[in-house]
Amino acid sequence: MAKVDVYNMEGSVTGSIELSDAIFGIEPNQDVMHRAVLNQLANRRQGTHSTKTRSEVRGGGRKPYRQKGTGRARQGTIRAAQYIGGGIVFGPKPRDYSYTLPKKVRRLALKSALSAKVADKKLIIVESLELDEIKTKKMIQVLSNLNALDSTLLVTENRDQKVEMSSRNLVGVKTALVNTINVFDILKFDKFVVTKDAVLKVQEVYGS
Repeated sequence: MAKVDVYNMEGSVTGSIELSDAIFGIEPNQDVMHRAVLNQLANRRQGTHSTKTRSEVRGGGRKPYRQKGTGRARQGTIRAAQYIGGGIVFGPKPRDYSYTLPKKVRRLALKSALSAKVADKKLIIVESLELDEIKTKKMIQVLSNLNALDSTLLVTENRDQKVEMSSRNLVGVKTALVNTINVFDILKFDKFVVTKDAVLKVQEVYGS
């Protein structure tokens, strides 16, 4: 098991914690992480795009000119695809882009992302994260002490309104809970700041 330092909100080391190799110490699977990210991005798509075919555009009910004798190519409607204002051939229609990855694949992707953060020394564990009041300035100070102000995913075990509201205006900082973390966010943000209780919860949930 890998040992990682635990910090307080002042940025000082207060102890250490042993991380489970089954979650934080595996060889990151790049292919699985890539598939998980593509899955998340696909599931976010609204799929409301739509174009009109030649049967849906307005006009063009009459044959523009006679079939023969004009020297021009035969046409049945001025709303064919080659005309300005005509219908779109094979254009996008509303559809559902979402799909589901197997549970084992999703778990492996998450473990790979967490292990990658540990390997890159981008995982920062905080003893506790508690603020007396909702104050962005205080959250900036805490993240500065942890050297994690630029691009950070901040994870807690339970929802804390003071932490959420103190960090929501910070550019490059996002808060999440243990049950809402995902591969996309873990890989997107440079630093992964997580409370000690949240780490223990992750190991409890994904350790089996």
